Amino acid sequence: MLRSVDQRCVPGSQVDPRVTGLRSAVSRLRRQLAAHRAEFRDRSIAEEELAALAGLAAADHPDIPRLRRSLLLVAGAIGSVSALGQGVRELREAVDLFGPPPRP
Repeated sequence: MLRSVDQRCVPGSQVDPRVTGLRSAVSRLRRQLAAHRAEFRDRSIAEEELAALAGLAAADHPDIPRLRRSLLLVAGAIGSVSALGQGVRELREAVDLFGPPPRP
C-alpha cells in the first residue's frame, strides 16, 4: 500500500511512516539477497548499497538524493535477477514515498 508523500508522523509517534516503510523494504531485500544462493557479477555492489540504504534508513530524515543514488545502484546490480524483482520494486516504492526525483 502506498502512502501519500505528504503523510507525516502520527501524533504521539516518533518515526515518520515513510522511514519505517523504507527500513522494512531494505530489510526484506537484504534477506532475499542473502537467501539467493546463485552468484552474479554485481552482487557485492548490491550488498554494499543495501547496507548504505540501511544506514540511511536508520536516520529520522534520510538524505533523499543519496537514497535515489543507492536505489539506482541496487536496481542496476540486481535488476536482471528475476527472483529479486519484487524486492527491488518494493524498495523503489519506499524511496518514491519521499517525493519525485528532482527535475534536471
